Amino acid sequence: MSVPKVAIVGRPNVGKSSIMNWLAHKRVSVVDPMAGVTRDRVTYLMHVDDRYFELVDTGGIGIVDVGELTEEIDTQIRIGIEEADMILFVVEGSGGITSLDEEVSRRLRKIDKPKLLVVNKCDSPKLDREAAEFYRLADCPLVTVSVKGNRNQDDLLKAILNNLPEPDDTEAEQGEDLEVEPELKLAIVGRRNVGKSTFINQLAETERVIVSEIPGTTRDSIDVRFQMDSKSFVAIDTPGVRKRKSLANTVEWYGLVRAKRSIRRANVSLMFFDCMETISRVDKQLVSEIHDECKPCIFVVNKWDLAADADISKWADYLFKNFAHMRHVPIAVITAKTGRNVKKLINLAQSIYKQARTRVPTGHLNRVLRAAVKNWPPPMRQNRTPRILFATQVATEPPTIVIKCNAAELFDEDYKRYLLGVFREQLPFKEVPIKLYFRSKDMDPDQAEREEARARAVEQGRDPEEFEDDMELDDDESLTEADFEE
Repeated sequence: MSVPKVAIVGRPNVGKSSIMNWLAHKRVSVVDPMAGVTRDRVTYLMHVDDRYFELVDTGGIGIVDVGELTEEIDTQIRIGIEEADMILFVVEGSGGITSLDEEVSRRLRKIDKPKLLVVNKCDSPKLDREAAEFYRLADCPLVTVSVKGNRNQDDLLKAILNNLPEPDDTEAEQGEDLEVEPELKLAIVGRRNVGKSTFINQLAETERVIVSEIPGTTRDSIDVRFQMDSKSFVAIDTPGVRKRKSLANTVEWYGLVRAKRSIRRANVSLMFFDCMETISRVDKQLVSEIHDECKPCIFVVNKWDLAADADISKWADYLFKNFAHMRHVPIAVITAKTGRNVKKLINLAQSIYKQARTRVPTGHLNRVLRAAVKNWPPPMRQNRTPRILFATQVATEPPTIVIKCNAAELFDEDYKRYLLGVFREQLPFKEVPIKLYFRSKDMDPDQAEREEARARAVEQGRDPEEFEDDMELDDDESLTEADFEE
């Protein structure tokens, strides 16, 4: 059985997603007064006492979807129920029994699985007493709760644990595996209908999220864990983004926020393009977000099977013409529907993630820097000579390099771009963003003289580590890692 699944089901707007977020102690699902917000299955691993179980939030049963996805949503609900080991049947205590509640009851009555009737929105003890009428919906234990009033959460968790199937030998082991940080977190981003959800389903090897030609199908960020070559990964399916002025409601606006948040928490962003479509303003907005977050990225050109005269070099030229500041980004062409090149794409993502986590020794970094300065010395500005003293890498993800100099304001953007190009070419950072900072060394006149001597020695081809004796620095004047922190 492994880790049991607990499906949260019920009619729309009874608070299923609110209960999910409440138990998880984090905002996992989108919550909105508009009915039918949840379309795909949203999951979260719970670890309570010594038990593991996976909460599964599902769409509302019985609603006609405004986006004409009623059948697809119902399929996701059906899969969620079929895969579940236990069902939380959620109703609204303050509203009484409705015809949709009875429809859900009839549907669940045929299913021989442990059930728990959860009467939500019981904000007072009076409503707890009135909740007895809901017993006629299901022959199972009943728990009254209020997410808004934070009532009876412990009672609900206790009831879930009491009604879970008995644990087998694999539950704890698999639960611990699911808690382990995955090898890689991938944010799948792009505008609407570029094939993101199809790609997710290909990775998961199941109908994990709704795939439709109707724009805006995915409304929430959905974490999907998958295995490849005995390694665990998480793919984050993000809502498709469209122009801000075209956002139809608060749910779509929140989807945009979620997409940005997914980029921030991912290790690598896969920026999807449709090979049959031109680059849009939305594409540029998303690429700008990835660039601002300094995230490793792969440009993924999807639906490659539809391109009659496919030429990757033309697409590369087209992409870099629009994103000149992202020329380091690798390009992959795939067909998500058939799985073509999908494994190669995941391998490429692992490769650039490794680059982002690499730390270069200070000695090697400074030898590369010395050669770069020798090849093109920084030009004079403000009648002053810019001098580079030395450099050190202070962080990874992204690789962050601090260059100590006599005056940071003397180095213009052209020279910074030159050094970035050299570092990307000469260091193992060819396909990832690099942060580069210039820091002026604050010093008294005597120390300034010694640092000038240090700079001249760099120009002469000597390593910075060799300068300490020549400059006769006192211990309290020696440079430490703290000197390079932002």
